[in-house]
Amino acid sequence: MDSRAMAGKTGNQKIVEQFLADGMDHMYGNPGTVEQGFLDAVAEYPDMKYILTLQESVALMMADGHARFTQRPTLVQLHSAPGIGNAVGAAYQAKRGHAPLVIIGSDAGTQYMNMDAQMANDLVGMMRPVTKFSTMALSSKSLLRTLRQAIKIAGTPPMGPVYVCLPMNILDEPNDEPVFPTCIPSTRVRPDESLIKETAQALLAAEKPMMFIGDGVAYSDAIPEMTRVAELLGAEVYGVEFGDVIMDNTHPLYQGTTGHMFGSFSKPITSKGDANLVVGTYMMPEVFPEEGEIYAEGAKVIHFDLNAYEIAKNHRVDLGVVADPKLSLQALADELEATMTDGFRQAAAERAQQLGEAKKQKLAADFDKDQQQKGKSPLQMSQFAEVLAQKLPSDAIIFDEALTSSPAITRYIPPREAGQYFFTRGGSLGVGFPGAIGLKLANMDKTVIGFSGDGGSMYTIQALWSATRHKAGAKFVVCNNGSYKLLQMNIDVYWKERDMKKHDYPLPFDLSYPATRFDLLAQAMGVKAVRVEKEEEIAPAIEQMLADDEPFLIDLVLEGDHKSDWVQVNCSQ
Repeated sequence: MDSRAMAGKTGNQKIVEQFLADGMDHMYGNPGTVEQGFLDAVAEYPDMKYILTLQESVALMMADGHARFTQRPTLVQLHSAPGIGNAVGAAYQAKRGHAPLVIIGSDAGTQYMNMDAQMANDLVGMMRPVTKFSTMALSSKSLLRTLRQAIKIAGTPPMGPVYVCLPMNILDEPNDEPVFPTCIPSTRVRPDESLIKETAQALLAAEKPMMFIGDGVAYSDAIPEMTRVAELLGAEVYGVEFGDVIMDNTHPLYQGTTGHMFGSFSKPITSKGDANLVVGTYMMPEVFPEEGEIYAEGAKVIHFDLNAYEIAKNHRVDLGVVADPKLSLQALADELEATMTDGFRQAAAERAQQLGEAKKQKLAADFDKDQQQKGKSPLQMSQFAEVLAQKLPSDAIIFDEALTSSPAITRYIPPREAGQYFFTRGGSLGVGFPGAIGLKLANMDKTVIGFSGDGGSMYTIQALWSATRHKAGAKFVVCNNGSYKLLQMNIDVYWKERDMKKHDYPLPFDLSYPATRFDLLAQAMGVKAVRVEKEEEIAPAIEQMLADDEPFLIDLVLEGDHKSDWVQVNCSQ
């Protein structure tokens, strides 16, 4: 008889039972020696699916894609200090995006912690800056209690990744703790009626109301209520720091994003209104934010969010309310409708009409410009996106890490509903392909397509291997422009701000030599792939990609600013 069965269950078995009790039946990971006990125990629980990846950041990013769709705690297994180190960048972007990841990593054992042994480090300390909560199980008597505490923190808004270090000796010990589902408390809190009335009065006194929204709107399923408020106000709506769909992008009032790089871009937007309603985000999450005032003098600023930390974190707020976006916006819409005058209603309708007409004209100009590219090469993303839009199933899910190619994709495949279209966030490259695999594993009956650049995809290209191994039929498109194009665009701004003459881009921005054959890389990992360089190759490639439910990659060669001969000469010196 197995000695484990004779001795009762150990922590290795009980943690798997705890995860399954909490609905976590996928474990994204990469194994190591100190995890061998509980990974051995996984075989006893066929309901737990171990999704093997070839690098820790891939595991975390795949889980991030899964968690984005389910909005439920999702399990990640990392290995000791080296494995955690590999995943820190991915954990950072998960934290910025409020992904409810439960990250576990083992350690050789508490008895070795003072010996500075191989792979030893302060694992809890390593993960603390890139998680919402970081802790260690210190006793077999409180192992499951520690896990439930972490799971609750991960899944309670504002959601975020947590890390639990699980020393091997704690897991190997017999464990008699009870297993029961973790309680994740409801945060469906409605503001006091007086605050709703105060908010409505401030907005109804405005001549140019503005709305700034983020993932909190999507996570609380508040898009209908938010849209109703925007329509009642005739307000311009901008997205700030989001990775999900926060408003139907085709709606006349949706004006796009405030950007993620420069305060010089966002300030002309944030300073337009005389009343500003911020919901489910914070102001302003840029790389180079505006340091001074971002609102017009005297403009009212009202902020509804479940994340108290983000309210008034950086900029002035006149009324901050910690409450559920859905219930807040629902109450606000009712109050607006009950108290607005006919004059305000007419002015709001006129604002909405003007905004819609301006948006329609801009979109028409973009489409006209796209048509001028038809039949030409090198290819631009608009040529590919137009054909894809015609052939894509209506319920397809997109993970968009196309970055500089994203505007053309969303022009033809506009994001319309939460859970349908996901964007990169947090600044970490490489999430596009593993994120798409995680989405596919959470939606095996849907078509899922991940876009990434030639630079970003190489961070996690080994994710394709996992797609083949686990029969996750996600589709992948490499936007191959032979460069870090986003860096080229950003340094254009840098030169302009410093009154510097435009010149050759820095050598490290050029990826053209040696040319990477992404189709061949994919095939080497069991993924069918084609390379597309001409317009007539686009439709057959897309049809082949969508013909079955197997992984497929398109190496889409796009126009880029690169000089492979120059790179080859300069890099050989």
